[in-house]
Amino acid sequence: MKPELLAPAGTYEKMVTAFRFGADAVYFAGKKFGLRAFAGNFDDKEIETAVEYAHARGKKVYITINILAHENDFEGLAEYVQYLEKVGVDAVIVADLGIISLVREICPNLEVHVSTQANVLNSFAINFLAKMGIKRIILAREVGIEEIKAIRKKIPADIELECFVHGAMCISYSGRCLLSNYLSGRDSNRGACVQACRWQYMITEITRHGGNKYEIQEDERGTYILNSKDLCMIQHLKALRDAGVNSFKIEGRMKSEYYVATVVNAYRKALDGWENLDELKTELEKASHRTYTTGFYFPNEQKENLASSMPVQSHEFVAVVEEDANGKVAKIQQRNRFAQGDELEVLSPNANTFNKTIVVESLTNLAGEEVVDAKQVQQILFLKTSLPLQKGDILRKKI
Repeated sequence: MKPELLAPAGTYEKMVTAFRFGADAVYFAGKKFGLRAFAGNFDDKEIETAVEYAHARGKKVYITINILAHENDFEGLAEYVQYLEKVGVDAVIVADLGIISLVREICPNLEVHVSTQANVLNSFAINFLAKMGIKRIILAREVGIEEIKAIRKKIPADIELECFVHGAMCISYSGRCLLSNYLSGRDSNRGACVQACRWQYMITEITRHGGNKYEIQEDERGTYILNSKDLCMIQHLKALRDAGVNSFKIEGRMKSEYYVATVVNAYRKALDGWENLDELKTELEKASHRTYTTGFYFPNEQKENLASSMPVQSHEFVAVVEEDANGKVAKIQQRNRFAQGDELEVLSPNANTFNKTIVVESLTNLAGEEVVDAKQVQQILFLKTSLPLQKGDILRKKI
């Protein structure tokens, strides 16, 4: 059985995109109790609608309740958990032992996945949690592949293991960070991280040198001493699968719809047997990212941090297909500027059109007027093409 491909869904639109491009399940938060307070997130009615949408397509929805809770954070939590069970969410993702205990007590039939924030690194912790009725463990990202193999042999066969395979990594141990709270008063462990680790820093020695500031390395931009690379395991999924991982998780609830489409599409193709993994690695360069690393999965991987916090990408999202094309013209919605003469590349779950290109020769608006330069945001346009584009396909161009 193939591992599950689990995608982020910061908004309803991103959830739809994730499923269209091949995700088996999505994870997101409600308006409270999640670790991405500044994502769009879902109100109660949206959660219900999302569950219905997913289940109608044979997909799953997991809700994050993964804050590290203070005493007053439990206000309203019991009612919220009971609501989630009532609307049929497939699982809740929890880090705090107190919240785990509450969920198991009031909703014993609601599946619980233990968050990476819980820092589970060994079989002893997993077996303890299994006795509490836990179904799945999202391993701490500091666990290597050889450790996963050893853990799998010592835990019940029905306990599922989930691992992150792609996306930004927190500089702190499995995401437990005090830096944001200390510098800005916004608690990363309660959903309000400002990514202070991405800021520019210098080091100061007070006692002997009078408080002089020193750069750790010489660079006119300063030094980003906490700025980690992005995780990418697209070329090592078989190793994770062989180690006993049941679910491959993509980070990025704060990322764009284009990011979700690009990354999910690449990992779906890898899981489905796409032979050229180098091509898929190149595909991942087309969405926003920092330099890639395999993180802690392999012992000799270089984990040095970056000299800049700025992400890069090779391509830009310029339009989305609004309706299935008729082989002559496609109805599209503009997202970023493009013009006649530009070469556009197709991002699609359909292997027959994936990475095919279109040279913009004829472009018209709703009034039938020729458009030479498409620069009105979300303008509806008609693009001449013989490709069988489908609703939801994305058009992009090289930057």
